[in-house]
Amino acid sequence: MSLFLLVFAVCLLVSLATVTALMLSRTPRYRTQAQDLLDLFDAVLENRASEARWHTLIGYPIRHDTYLENLRRRSQHLMEAYGRPWQAAQGGSLFSRSGREELAALRDHLAAHQALQGGEYRA
Repeated sequence: MSLFLLVFAVCLLVSLATVTALMLSRTPRYRTQAQDLLDLFDAVLENRASEARWHTLIGYPIRHDTYLENLRRRSQHLMEAYGRPWQAAQGGSLFSRSGREELAALRDHLAAHQALQGGEYRA
């Protein structure tokens, strides 16, 4: 009987410790930064990005920065208007020519914005 109580107490202690650890830990959060978007835009313009990578980054809302959220929504609109995922699956470009031009303009705008924020921009 004492062995049963010992095993029961140890199992109860381990279970309570596990529940406590899970209750106190936070859910991991991913914060999309401007550099993440710049890297994605560069990869798309160089035909190195897959549709899955695009949707993983662009499909995730950005709540901590309204400027980046607006850029993300604009990027979603570009995919809806100019996206060609069937060609990307065969090694082609993820966007049509006009879509790549607009994405390049969006990328340049973000790069200029980041340079202004960092004080690196020289006109």
